[in-house]
Amino acid sequence: MFILLPFTQKVYGFAAIQPSALECEHLIRPLGIDAANPRLSWQLNDARQGAKQTAYRIYVSKDSAAAAGKKGLIWDSGKIMSSSSLLIYNGKVLEPFTKYYWMVEVWDKDGKPVTPAVSSFETGMMKMENWRGTWISDRNDINTLPAPYFRKVFDTPKKIKSARAYIAVGGLYELYLNGKKVGNHRLDPMYTRFDRRTMYVTYDITTQLQSGKNAVGVLLGNGWYNHQSIGVWDFHNAPWRARPTFCLDMRITYEDGTTALVTSNGDWRTSSSPIVLNSIYTAEHHDARLEQPGWNTVDFDDKKWHGITLRAAPSNNIVSQAMQPIRNVEEMPVKSLKKFNDTTYVFDLGRNIAGVTRIRVSGESGTVLRLKHGERVYKDGRVDLTNIDVYHRPKDKSDPFQTDIITLDGKGEVEFMPKFNYKGFRYVEVTSSKPVALTKESITGYFMHSDVAPTGKISSSNPLVDRLWWATNNSYLSNLMGYPTDCPQREKNGWTGDGHFAIETGLYNFDGITIYEKWLADHRDEQQPNGVLPDIIPTGGWGYGSANGTDWTSTIAIIPWEIYQFYGDSKLLSDSYNSIKKYVGYIQQISPEGLTSFGRGDWVPVKSTSSLEYTSSVYYYVDATILAKAAKLFGKQADHAYYTTLAEKIKSAINKKYFNAATGIYGSGVQTELSVALQWGIVPKGMEARVAENLAKRVAQDGMHIDVGVLGAKAVLNALSDNGQAETAYKLASQDTYPSWGWWIVNGATTLLENWDMKAERDISDNHMMFGEIGGWFFKGLGGIKIDEANPGFKNILLRPNFVSGLTHFEASHDGPYGTILSSWKRSGTAVIYNVTVPANSTATVQFNLTGTQKAYKDGKLLTATTNIGAGKYQFEIK
Repeated sequence: MFILLPFTQKVYGFAAIQPSALECEHLIRPLGIDAANPRLSWQLNDARQGAKQTAYRIYVSKDSAAAAGKKGLIWDSGKIMSSSSLLIYNGKVLEPFTKYYWMVEVWDKDGKPVTPAVSSFETGMMKMENWRGTWISDRNDINTLPAPYFRKVFDTPKKIKSARAYIAVGGLYELYLNGKKVGNHRLDPMYTRFDRRTMYVTYDITTQLQSGKNAVGVLLGNGWYNHQSIGVWDFHNAPWRARPTFCLDMRITYEDGTTALVTSNGDWRTSSSPIVLNSIYTAEHHDARLEQPGWNTVDFDDKKWHGITLRAAPSNNIVSQAMQPIRNVEEMPVKSLKKFNDTTYVFDLGRNIAGVTRIRVSGESGTVLRLKHGERVYKDGRVDLTNIDVYHRPKDKSDPFQTDIITLDGKGEVEFMPKFNYKGFRYVEVTSSKPVALTKESITGYFMHSDVAPTGKISSSNPLVDRLWWATNNSYLSNLMGYPTDCPQREKNGWTGDGHFAIETGLYNFDGITIYEKWLADHRDEQQPNGVLPDIIPTGGWGYGSANGTDWTSTIAIIPWEIYQFYGDSKLLSDSYNSIKKYVGYIQQISPEGLTSFGRGDWVPVKSTSSLEYTSSVYYYVDATILAKAAKLFGKQADHAYYTTLAEKIKSAINKKYFNAATGIYGSGVQTELSVALQWGIVPKGMEARVAENLAKRVAQDGMHIDVGVLGAKAVLNALSDNGQAETAYKLASQDTYPSWGWWIVNGATTLLENWDMKAERDISDNHMMFGEIGGWFFKGLGGIKIDEANPGFKNILLRPNFVSGLTHFEASHDGPYGTILSSWKRSGTAVIYNVTVPANSTATVQFNLTGTQKAYKDGKLLTATTNIGAGKYQFEIK
């Protein structure tokens, strides 16, 4: 049974009840927004039991005081009787380069107004024709190795009120004003299909300008735009490839109300930089002897520099980079140092990451240091690249894999950190052409990734579970570089399968909506007219083969649907609707009977294989089902009826060929085949428990270990815990012998691996996310925090915890669109105490899967107890 106990009500001290977490386009006070009708969202900061919003009103103005005073408005939404906290702006046409202030008023559960809150957003270019600068480059071709400098001196004769820089680049860049870098982003702009969409970034440069003369400098890198390194993915033959180029507009507003514009044009000067080679794929080479101190300052003499060349824009679609940027998020000191001799050192960060190292070193002029970055070491302690350099195809020895090369100038200490590269590594081997003295402090590691805010946390009585969750997040972040990748070293590719296998783990743990909205725009850019997608996105052309099928490229449907489920925001689903429709239409064309073999299958299994036609057809069903649901959401009744019928046709075809109703077995009965049917709703209604029982038996037959590849790893834990077999799911999740996730952890892994076998001969990256669903399962399968599809965005939360016998306590929290959800349980004697926090303006449905002596059965089926609760804190006792 369960008992609802009284819980002491707590209010936020003396803090006012008011709206909080105000965002525009899912960003806090963003600059450079191009959306004509931006999304505005907020939360209700109200800790009272049953707290909810009964109405709201939005005011928008160009003046903060006017917005707060409800005067001079460009939009007043009027009082809207709704508990929604996401609204699309629908006022006067927004002007470019304009800061807008918006205030939200809210009425509480008693219909009383609460203290309002004000935030802001600022528009960018809005339209292509608002650019004033010219695209410029140096006069070199795609094979020129040194990265180019650009500079210009300009005058600001009056007192500055505000200033903005808007910069669009083919390639990568760093922008400087008066000798200092602008902003703290890394690897801007984000990688796109450059000939179809190019991004620009907006900066507030008010405080970096000075009265009188100023100098602006730009350093360009190759990135994915001019891929000079050769790998099997063929990026050196990308159709957009060209020498890096940029366009810059700086808009200055003076205190007297006048404005000035500084742009990229024909009077800029250019020169080679000391970066003598830069490759996003391999490394960066720097010759300190070629430094030009002060190159980006006013007094620098640039007479020996050269004129620029004017260029066409890479694409006709230059759009705002409205997303979380990549940053050096975490600084990591070296854990240990092994010195072999005066020219050979190996540094260990103690943890596998994606990012860069900074080295500080002194030595004779001409001394060459090579910094080799790897995930493994040989028995003698030297760095081993053999697990990650297999797809590099160097034409000579001038561009070694993951190896920065530095040439010293003999003028004192040189500090070097790559600007246009990142690597996947734990160890750094430094070899020098001449003796150098290095200490542990000579090198610092930087964990680089898209700087998304954490939104999830777990803790438990099992240190292995906690460590596994931590390692999963390390891999997820290591592979979030403006798009989700497979690995940060060997490939850096946006593999579609890896992206959707890890989507729930990503969204339970991090606020990643802006990254996925960008990546699905990449999908739409890459989609062929017939609906086909490549299985790496973006791509220079590789990936439109015969295996880029439903199990991988279903990202086009799954990710927009998951974003809608997690955020309650349907924009991405709406933007992707026609692409999903084209995609499903292509599969219909090649697979008219409802079954398809278009796919890769259960990649990297332990030992058992599954039918390709079966698993690909399951994902075909998933796509058709999502399309039918989206059609219903958007009021497309004919489409809803059509794709609902199609989904049923696919499901029937799968069950007719692959399901043995008498035995409750799918296919040959291996874990993946049983799991995916349960995970994706293929099993005929009423037979789920039997199939799940067969799955649990199969797991036991396999020695209580997993026997799955990537498709099974996505499904197996959910299939068990959602269907009455949570104990078996937990035993799999917490297993620490081979094959298991825990086996990696007890053998020292700090990230997730690409292969269950740590000594496999191929597919052996040590930092992959394709087996990463487990990080999301902890929230669902143990904490029980689940989405109510009928009330997405955690408007109503489904709480279905599993009090598994292997744990004495477990706690999960998730910061959803309405605030923090907490699901926490612990054993107390023979009872379980279950604590819940439901954020203001949302509700929850609590369902207990009673276990052990609490199990209740009827007609062989497990009974559950259910209760509905509003916002607040609650404590349950399960006896």
